[in-house]
Amino acid sequence: MGKKISRRKFLVRGGLGTLGVLAIGTYVFRNPIRREIIDFADSFVAPYTGSGTEANLWFEITKDNTIILHSPKVEMGQGTFTGLAQIAADELDININQIQVIAASTASGIVDQLGTGGSLSVASLWNPLREMAATMREMIKIEASKKLQIPIENLSTKEGIVSGNNQQLSYADVAKDVTEWEIPDTPDLKSVSDYKLVGKPVARIDLKAKVFGDPIFGMDAEMENMLHAVIIRPQHIGATFKSANFSKAETMPGVVKVVQIDDWVGVIAKTYPEALAAKLAVNVEWNIPKKWTEEEIRDLISVGNGDEMMVQKEGNLLEKDSENVLEMEFKSPLGAHAQMEPNGAVASYKDGKATVIISTQVIGITQKQVANALNLDTDDVNIIPTYLGGGFGRRLNTSHAIEAVKMAKVVGQPVKYFFTRQEEFQNDMFRPPTHHIMKGKLNDEGLIENLEHHFASGNVAIGSVLMPDITHGILGADLGAIRGASIHYSAIKNIRAIQWHKTLPFATSWWRSLGLLANTFAIESFVDELALKANKNPIELRLAQIKDNEEGNRLKNVIKKAQTASNYSDAIVDEKAMGFASSTDAGTPCAQVVEVSIVDNEIKVHKVTCVMDCGIAVNPDQVKAQCEGAMIMAMSAAMHEKMYIDDGQLQPTIFGPYDMALLKHTPKEINVHLLQGVDKPLPVGEPPLGPIAAAIGNAVRRLTGKRLTEMPLKLS
Repeated sequence: MGKKISRRKFLVRGGLGTLGVLAIGTYVFRNPIRREIIDFADSFVAPYTGSGTEANLWFEITKDNTIILHSPKVEMGQGTFTGLAQIAADELDININQIQVIAASTASGIVDQLGTGGSLSVASLWNPLREMAATMREMIKIEASKKLQIPIENLSTKEGIVSGNNQQLSYADVAKDVTEWEIPDTPDLKSVSDYKLVGKPVARIDLKAKVFGDPIFGMDAEMENMLHAVIIRPQHIGATFKSANFSKAETMPGVVKVVQIDDWVGVIAKTYPEALAAKLAVNVEWNIPKKWTEEEIRDLISVGNGDEMMVQKEGNLLEKDSENVLEMEFKSPLGAHAQMEPNGAVASYKDGKATVIISTQVIGITQKQVANALNLDTDDVNIIPTYLGGGFGRRLNTSHAIEAVKMAKVVGQPVKYFFTRQEEFQNDMFRPPTHHIMKGKLNDEGLIENLEHHFASGNVAIGSVLMPDITHGILGADLGAIRGASIHYSAIKNIRAIQWHKTLPFATSWWRSLGLLANTFAIESFVDELALKANKNPIELRLAQIKDNEEGNRLKNVIKKAQTASNYSDAIVDEKAMGFASSTDAGTPCAQVVEVSIVDNEIKVHKVTCVMDCGIAVNPDQVKAQCEGAMIMAMSAAMHEKMYIDDGQLQPTIFGPYDMALLKHTPKEINVHLLQGVDKPLPVGEPPLGPIAAAIGNAVRRLTGKRLTEMPLKLS
């Protein structure tokens, strides 16, 4: 954008630089500074940190006067591309039907090293994308000024047309024959109030492609002369390759090659059915050092076991002999991502260059991983991202890209490899189980005097592609597992949140909302129990424990709105009870009220009222849809989903036995209300997952007198 550091580049360098300075400081000041970093990171919206910072790389002008935005973020169902299109179109002065959005391949030069996740796509690109689009608009005007021989100050833009002095050119006409663009300094941005698309309920720009079944997903991808592959992996936790006999498989119809690489065996054939059939003929022996049990995993994840880190500290710790202390224990199970589209890739390898078509959340990281595994320069690896058939953190791990390229290199032809459903379930990067001990004490006025959250978890951020292992040594805590673990009732004088971390013998990692769902379930269920003990309205008790500052007032506003919008009451009416809970995630406060009954000894959720302050809602309909989807996903995790271990294997291995919420389990009525407490977009996709489990548990407590302390929530 020129030799000067633009506002956009300053955001990139300044934002991450601050985090780096704080991290270095931890070696000097240790825990106090660590807690500052943790608090900062919990609401920090990371700016764009990738390559390709010239506007003409992001935007492509076609002959029919359509602009294609090459997005550094991918689309995995949340409607991100539509929101980005609205932002860009407003600054480009074009209509929404004049813009298309595609995920940028690494060959485009636009590579976001942070990938797509953390509910950050729109929030992190809010300023960079507006500046890119505004700069592109000015670049078009500069070229139009040359072609029309009109001073640039006499030109205006509207609906993809540059006009001045009774002359006009379309953006396409301006761009024709331009081989080198003149890039100005970043221009001033329009006022948000002048935008015509941002803040409006624009229809999804990918709607037609999805309705008509266009081949936009990873599983749809093909390459010319492509072969198909399946992989045989160990089914037992921790097992490694011992030996294999695949002589029979090699002679079966359509089989091109059977390979053994690392701890897996690949069968490559002309068609997928032929590869799958030959897989059954391969006899593999595995070294199984130990058959883990469910009880052993549970014992590993327990408060008091593993590495300890205090992530929140205010006031004094509860003394062991304190009177009138309430203590409760909560648990959540191992969970699968269970996304609709299994992982896989289509890859080619030729003349020292690799191309991979893949559903991934981490395009740049996948490029580096493939390059390192094949001893290639990163420039010789092109990652072409597709739409994702569900992500939720599962697409952060893309080792299958390496496997597909290795097989393509062996056979000298492109190879398409996708997980079977059993592979997907047994080789997931699971949501770790958690264990929580809550402690609290009321004062003489019935307000909370002490509140402590002791919690244990397996890896979430630690060991992942986004967080190198060194961060654990620096921070002493898992930045994923602690999401939602801090207590946001800021007026409570004595607070503790203490994490216990343990790495499990199988992979656990990012799962939509990270630790938010389990942590909020424990905290908000316990706060509700304190309200019952104090004989206070649970909402009024919470409101009384929040400070009057900007952060506190935003939280109060969503709580009050949820209270009035739902007509909250503690009373049981028509055999239904209400439950309330709230959480703050990534700077976005959210409050929810549910209406619940018991039908045939099962919990039935009839209605959900959700209030969220996500700042500027670029597309209100899209944001509301995100809330609805997030809450139903959280309900499924809270009331149904659970992985377990049997004979040293992770189970179940297929939909059906892996219990998930069905259409009949969804609430008949969901009402979402959006507040704007700040003048920028904030994360949307994950914050609504926080409160729902606790809200349901709180309603059941009023209906039955029984406190549910373990997910999935069951009455018996």
